[in-house]
Amino acid sequence: MTYPTVVREAARVVAIEAARAYVANIRSIDLTNPSVLVGHLMAAETLLMDIVAAHTEPTDEAEGASR
Repeated sequence: MTYPTVVREAARVVAIEAARAYVANIRSIDLTNPSVLVGHLMAAETLLMDIVAAHTEPTDEAEGASR
C-alpha cells in the first residue's frame, strides 16, 4: 500500500519527535537495576522500529517513479 507523500512525511516527523521526546525525558538511570535497563532498551527499540517503518514504507511519488 502506498501513502500520499504528505502523510508519510508527517509520520516521519512524528516518529522522530517521539524518539526525541523520550530521550529528553530520561532522567538518571539506576545502572544496577536490570529491569529499568531492559525497559529503556525495549522502548528505544520500539521507537527505532517506528522510525524505520516511517522511512521505508512507499509513497505515491516512489511508486510513480518506478512506473
